[in-house]
Amino acid sequence: MADVKEKVEKHIDEVTVRFAGDSGDGMQLTGTQFSDTTAVLGNDLSTLPDYPAEIRAPAGTLYGVSGFQLHFSSEDIHTPGDVPDVLVAMNPAALKKNLPELRRNGLIIVNSDAFDKKNLKLAEYDSNPLEDGSLDGYEIMDIPITSLTFSALEDSPLSQKEKSRCKNFFALGLMYWLYNRPIDQTVNWIESKFKNKPDIIDANEKALKAGYNFGDITERFTTRYTIEPAKLKSGVYRNISGNEATALGFVVAAEKAGLQLFLGSYPITPASDILQYLSKYKEFGVKTFQAEDEISGIASAIGAAFGGSLAITTTSGPGLALKTEATGLAVMTELPLVIVNVQRGGPSTGLPTKTEQADLLQALYGRNGEAPVAVVAAATPSDCFDMSIEASRLALTYMSPVILLTDGYLANGSEPWKIPSIDSIPEIPVKFHTDVDSYQPYSRDENLVRPWAIPGTPGLEHRIGGLEKANITGNVSYDPDNHFEMIKVREEKIKKMANSIPDLEIEGDNDADILVIGWGGTYGAIKEAVMHSRKKGYKVAQAHFKYINPMPKNTEEVLKSFKHILLPEINMGQLAKVLKSEFLIPIIQFNVVRGLPFRVGDIEAKIVEVLGGKNE
Repeated sequence: MADVKEKVEKHIDEVTVRFAGDSGDGMQLTGTQFSDTTAVLGNDLSTLPDYPAEIRAPAGTLYGVSGFQLHFSSEDIHTPGDVPDVLVAMNPAALKKNLPELRRNGLIIVNSDAFDKKNLKLAEYDSNPLEDGSLDGYEIMDIPITSLTFSALEDSPLSQKEKSRCKNFFALGLMYWLYNRPIDQTVNWIESKFKNKPDIIDANEKALKAGYNFGDITERFTTRYTIEPAKLKSGVYRNISGNEATALGFVVAAEKAGLQLFLGSYPITPASDILQYLSKYKEFGVKTFQAEDEISGIASAIGAAFGGSLAITTTSGPGLALKTEATGLAVMTELPLVIVNVQRGGPSTGLPTKTEQADLLQALYGRNGEAPVAVVAAATPSDCFDMSIEASRLALTYMSPVILLTDGYLANGSEPWKIPSIDSIPEIPVKFHTDVDSYQPYSRDENLVRPWAIPGTPGLEHRIGGLEKANITGNVSYDPDNHFEMIKVREEKIKKMANSIPDLEIEGDNDADILVIGWGGTYGAIKEAVMHSRKKGYKVAQAHFKYINPMPKNTEEVLKSFKHILLPEINMGQLAKVLKSEFLIPIIQFNVVRGLPFRVGDIEAKIVEVLGGKNE
């Protein structure tokens, strides 16, 4: 009788796992379930879903590979990880596409059943990588996941095709065992998701448990890993994606303003989730309208703003271009409107499911005429909640359109979010004009803000539209001097927002020789790069722009107080262009546009390069 090998339990601080398979293999679901369970256990985490734009690329091809990366830790983390430590590959294409990014000596778990002649050819392999030695240097676990799933489901009445779909739960169960996660959370999800399909519930649960038990009883895995909960601030947490946080932020903003929330939107990747999430909050007075195109989406929102609602419209890249003319209408009518642009790879339809931050100049200047709007940007998935409230506050307070920039990485990525007390979120004062005698549609207060009067209110009847307005009366005016005056007023109103936004905050060494600045979704990568550099002895500081128009009042003071300014951007230097023009300061640009988030190591290397490889 062979000796039974004892399994070793090893405690580690962090790991990065990537699930990869065909688009029909359920990798996004598998990654999401693993993330949710990990969040329940109290680990800090960050995720990066990566999936093809095609509705259904040919099965088994490199074009159809879908991936989900998860970085979780017992420490504070800010990114989904530069390179995975573990790759779960459900077919040869998933292995081939993801292998170049895997850490050398990393663990590869493959579904060996999928490595047949047909799939190897589809993945453009000349030989089987499990047999030809090309994976030397990695730890390989070739497991017949499909066969083991079928074996577990031999009594199930499901078809062979339906049984095959359960293999992702086998892989999930195996990973739960390997990283010492309970399966209860996912069992509850299965029973809720398929509550009217008992055979599906039974099959998925059996596959999940079979994968978990396989890890427990097989002698091939000699080590099991445990990652302790992170030391997070006390409170109630949930795992949240950027799009979920954006939707919840707007619901809260409407409640804090005492207004109904209206979303007029045309579905577009990766912004569509916001429309879907908000459609579930009818009990909070939320109205969602799926328009026939981008133009009608924003036009309906402008109408809702005219009628007294907190009005928003959501889109991505090319959709913002289509909203250009109507954005100018919102500027001219001076109505509160939030335009959310979840940036993606461009130009045109570009890389619809990939991330980029190349719409900044479009947000700042992409309109005809002098049409200034406020522009703000979220820094992390959970920060989308705060910035959607902040965008709403600015729009309502200053009666102006505000563009909120997020991106595909923030929108689809997720992290633990400490649910705030509703009492900790300030009210958003909104005052509708009611006094008939003092009413003029374009009169101004000290912030140059015109009054908001509900249409149909007796005595406050007024017209709005795209033609130039006479100051104070709002009548149509072609007077040259009035036009110049109104242009200056609209510009000055945006500038006055700077009085109610926070200063640019410096993180790190105030006496640093280099300040790494950024905006949007690069915050986490920059923060970790700065932290790593400081641990190595370099004096480095970080400042992140969440308000881009107007900028914080101390921006020039901050930028001119550091010897070197490094600006990583996932574009060709759009914020750098703005800062150079505005403040006449040298900016060291670091631009990488690959449809992916920055790697921490790349930014860290750039910091060291700027400092000449030594602590100055």
